[in-house]
Amino acid sequence: MSSDIRLAFAHPEARAEASAPADPRDRISLRDHIVEVEIGAFQAERGQRQRVRFDIVVEVRPNPAPLEDDVDRILSYDRIADAIAAELAAERLNLLETLAERIADRILLEPQAMRAFVRVEKLDRGPGALGVEIVRNRASQPLRALDAAGQEEPVHPLVVYLDNDMIAAPGLAARLDGLQASGPPVILCVGMPPETPPAVTPRAVQRRIDLLALEQNAWRLAALDRRCVVVASRTEIDWAMKQGQMIVWAPSKLILDSTDSPDCSPRDGVALALWLAEHVAAERLLVPEGMLIPPGSHVPQGRLPA
Repeated sequence: MSSDIRLAFAHPEARAEASAPADPRDRISLRDHIVEVEIGAFQAERGQRQRVRFDIVVEVRPNPAPLEDDVDRILSYDRIADAIAAELAAERLNLLETLAERIADRILLEPQAMRAFVRVEKLDRGPGALGVEIVRNRASQPLRALDAAGQEEPVHPLVVYLDNDMIAAPGLAARLDGLQASGPPVILCVGMPPETPPAVTPRAVQRRIDLLALEQNAWRLAALDRRCVVVASRTEIDWAMKQGQMIVWAPSKLILDSTDSPDCSPRDGVALALWLAEHVAAERLLVPEGMLIPPGSHVPQGRLPA
């Protein structure tokens, strides 16, 4: 049996360990949690309760303060069990996929939770267990802002890639007017500046240089329109959107700190914009006409006129 197949059927904890970054996070797990529940899309499953097993692993951020043996300072196992119970109680579901998604979303609302591995299996539908397993990252959760009633609601921004010709064009302000009037908050992404950054041999050093060059170009854009605010972190993006600001993304911090950093070169600005769009659960990604977008993304895409 290959390592890939073995890992596919292993406990979610093994998958969490295999996909951990060089500096892995702490993990907590819930194993073999079995609940009888009515679930399923087939008529034979309606009105019948069946056993469903949950195996969940949650990666957590380190606690900044000493724990002092205080349960209130950790993500308790009870919070994971409570997430399962709350979603099972909310409504009858047809799909295990829906249940797993909702449990992961609820767990990732916990401040300490960073990544959730959720496996859900039906135990009574055949000679073996039938199930699904998902992995969800806190980064892929929608940004949130306050609605008119003061309640938090998900926000799906518009991510827009501007090339250097668009940045230098006389119609930049009008283009930004149109984007701002489209409705959702706008996050602007840029590529490399017109001046080619220096080339060095160590790949890691070149990556840093290229990221800094991208940020220089972001500041160049911000200098051309007072509405544009350069931001670097997820928290800054969230805050700027709540303030109604037009955001220009400085990518170094998010990319270097993320557990799922893109494999592409920083010089591929469109690929970075696509990664950010997925990272913030964007409504759409807009790029200039003629630019190729890497395939396989679930984020809707559109084109900017020249």
